[in-house]
Amino acid sequence: MEITIQIILLIVGFVCLIKGADFLIDGASSVASHFKVSKLLIGLTIVAFGTSVPELAVSFSSIFNNSTDILLGNVIGSNIINVLLLVGIAAVIRPIKVKKDTVSKELPLLLLISTALIVLVLDTTLSEAVANVFSRSDAIMCLLLFAIFLYYLISLARKNKKEAKKVEKPKWKLGKSFLFIILGLAGVVLGSELVVNSASTIATAIGISERIISLSIVALGTSLPELITTITAAKKGESDLLIGNIVGSNIFNICFVLALPVAFSGSISPNNFEVIDLIMLIASSLIICVLAQRDRNITRIEGAIMLAIFAIYYSFIFYGAFI
Repeated sequence: MEITIQIILLIVGFVCLIKGADFLIDGASSVASHFKVSKLLIGLTIVAFGTSVPELAVSFSSIFNNSTDILLGNVIGSNIINVLLLVGIAAVIRPIKVKKDTVSKELPLLLLISTALIVLVLDTTLSEAVANVFSRSDAIMCLLLFAIFLYYLISLARKNKKEAKKVEKPKWKLGKSFLFIILGLAGVVLGSELVVNSASTIATAIGISERIISLSIVALGTSLPELITTITAAKKGESDLLIGNIVGSNIFNICFVLALPVAFSGSISPNNFEVIDLIMLIASSLIICVLAQRDRNITRIEGAIMLAIFAIYYSFIFYGAFI
């Protein structure tokens, strides 16, 4: 009986996610047209931060429950999934055109912040410390990096207004556009919550470790808003919203979703994580930088390669969990 209820909640969750993402993309696109700003900027802000709400909720819940492996695993897993799985799927659906500024500024910034996280976490490797600790001072450093990112976004918004050209007519009036964004965000957050809870209940019942749950089920579940939003954006040909959502979400995850709870609570000791998880975090950011750099276009073949790397990595961690 309980399994039946979980399956029903899972289906309802996916329905909320799909419709919510549809509303969110259309609303965000309409708002961009109203304010004559780029859809990339909307993707980097409204869509990215909004779809990262589930990760933020899980982070605070993990801190309160003293589940630090879930806190870090949720961020690492979500960022790997966002790049390798989400961008891979989107590129297979339709090749992704990447703007010059994204290649030269936003993607290198994502790589820099991902590298900074690794340096801050690997105390035992880099400084011969007794334990790996992500401290309050580390968290404050990440929040300062986030402040720099916000300053960049403000500069980008000003630049957009100065260079504003003819833009497409908004789909709805401004009030209705924001209403659809709110409804869309509510749908993706509610849907991801339902999916994560039901999936986690089943996983816990069959004895999967906290690290595996956080890297896979929780990370994939909290990335469902980005996943559905990315697929919807790819189908609609909204490459700027798509890339902006991924880059913004990943930066937000490290500099805010991880850092804010730790800044409040003190420090965490993520000693149960494997180096391969951290390597894949850097590798995923490096892969998208390299692929976008080549000709500012991520092709279907390159998307398929990203999906293959994702499959190999997750096969490895699940194989290690069950042997």
